[in-house]
Amino acid sequence: MTIRFSDDSPAKPEDGAAGKVDQLFFKSRNVIITGEINDKLAQRATTQLLALAEESDDPINLFISSPGGHVESGDMVHDVIGFIRPKVRTIGSGWVASAGALIFVGAAKENRYCLPNTRFLLHQPSGGIRGQVSDLMIQAEQIRIMSERFHALFAKATGQTPEKIAEDTRRDFWLKTQEAVDYGLVGKIISSVDELA
Repeated sequence: MTIRFSDDSPAKPEDGAAGKVDQLFFKSRNVIITGEINDKLAQRATTQLLALAEESDDPINLFISSPGGHVESGDMVHDVIGFIRPKVRTIGSGWVASAGALIFVGAAKENRYCLPNTRFLLHQPSGGIRGQVSDLMIQAEQIRIMSERFHALFAKATGQTPEKIAEDTRRDFWLKTQEAVDYGLVGKIISSVDELA
């Protein structure tokens, strides 16, 4: 089973050396999410999380480096992280932005890690609004509702207030690793697998 998840076409199980690597990687209980968050990536990532949860209750490591993408696809992965029985440790690397950060905070704070050169980006949900005036009003209201949910979710994840999250994310809000720890987004900066709890 292949478990490297990105926004390209779905990978297929292969015979030979590649298949052996995929089997070993599955046994390692690691999931990798890279690239744009969309419905295909969410489907593949949640399939892998559910399969690993079915195999055993041992912890799962979810590595993420993403510029973000579709919020509801991020919600799907975020919710499955909390839904399954095994502890999921999210490990940020590269950049963890927008819907990628939404997935990242699906894990409990003590299970949120990042590698030393990771950057984080939080910002307001956005969307392209078009159509008749009545449709524009409906879409604008949905973005407002999504924003309030975003503020509450990140407040709970970080220990900040919803008002502070709203204020900080009015514009792109970038955090380096230690800033992310201080903000409550990251539990620990690590540089070796031996440092995982």
